[in-house]
Amino acid sequence: MRKLTYSQAISEATVQCMEADPSIVLAGQSVDDHKGVYGTTGDAFARFGSARVMDIPNGENAFAGIAVGAASMGLRPLVVHTRDDFMFLAMDGIFNLAAKWRYMYGNRGSAPVVMRGIIGRGWGQGATHSQSLQSLFGHFPGLYVATPASPADAKGLLISALRADTPVILLENRGLYGLEGEVPEEPVAVPFGKGRIARAGDDITIVAASLMVHEAERAAEVLAGHGVSAEVVDVRSIRPLDDAMICESVAKTGHLVVADTSWARYGFSAEVAAVVAENVPQALRAPVRRVTPPDCPAPVSWPLENAFNPGAETITRACLETLRSAQDSVPEIEDVMAGFIGPY
Repeated sequence: MRKLTYSQAISEATVQCMEADPSIVLAGQSVDDHKGVYGTTGDAFARFGSARVMDIPNGENAFAGIAVGAASMGLRPLVVHTRDDFMFLAMDGIFNLAAKWRYMYGNRGSAPVVMRGIIGRGWGQGATHSQSLQSLFGHFPGLYVATPASPADAKGLLISALRADTPVILLENRGLYGLEGEVPEEPVAVPFGKGRIARAGDDITIVAASLMVHEAERAAEVLAGHGVSAEVVDVRSIRPLDDAMICESVAKTGHLVVADTSWARYGFSAEVAAVVAENVPQALRAPVRRVTPPDCPAPVSWPLENAFNPGAETITRACLETLRSAQDSVPEIEDVMAGFIGPY
C-alpha cells in the first residue's frame, strides 16, 4: 500500500469528500494560504476555489454560530482552527447549539458541523497556545471527539465525520503532520468508538491518544529490551471511548499506564482509569499510573517546555515503576518534537 504523510491524508480525505458531496464547504483562517494549514487545505482550495474553500477572519464565536446554522439547513461545514486554544471562543456554538440540537428538537434534525483543531505544543508557544482540549470536548454528550494518531486514521476519521449526522471535533497534534504511514487510496471510513491495538503485548497496557501513541510505541521498544512486553492501545476517539478494548487489554496484562498530552485531573487519563476501576478492578495487580504534563500551565522556554511535556522516556519509567522493575539502564530518548521548527 502507498504511503502518505498525516497532512497528505487529511488533504486527500477533504478533496474526496468534497467531490462526493457538494454540500461540504471548508472554512478557516489561512485555508487558502500557500502553506494551507500544514498542507491540509491547499489541494481543496486549488480544486474548488473560494466558492467552497473560504478564508475567515478572527471571529471564532461568530463563525461557530454561522457554521451550526448552515449545518442545520443542510450544508456540511468543515471548520479549521489553527490552534484548538482559539476554540474556547467557539464554545457556545459547539456545546450549547451543535451538541444539543438533536436532543432539544426531538431528533427532528441535526447540526453536523465538523471542526478540526490543532493541539499540542509548538516551539515555545507558552501557556495559551499549546493546550490539548480533548477532555473538555469529550465531556459533552452530543459530540463525537477523535484524536487520530496515524495518517490512515486521520483520513478515515475525517471521512466518517463528514458522513455523520453528529457534530464532530477532530483534534490533530502538530507533531504528527510529517508522520508517514500506509493509507488506502479509496475513501475508507474509520468508525468512531473503535480503538486499535497499535502494538500487542502481555505484561502491561499503555493506553494513549494522539501523539502519545507514538511515544508509547517508542517506549514499548525500550521496554522490550528490559524483557517487558507492552501492549499499546490507541483509543482513536475520546467520545465514544472503546471501553471494551481497554478493559480486555488490562484484564490480560494486569497493569495500566495512561499517557496523555493534557493534564491528569478531570481528564482523559482519569476517565480511562475510571473505566477500568468500574469494570475490571480485580484485574489490576498494581495501581494505575498516569503520564501527563505537570499540573500547571505550559512554560514558554524551549528547554522548560521539553521538560514539561511527557514522552517516551517518561512512559518507559512509569511502566517499569508499575512493574517494580529496575530503571538504572533506561536510556535517554530523543524528544519526539526535536526537529520541530516554529513559529506554529
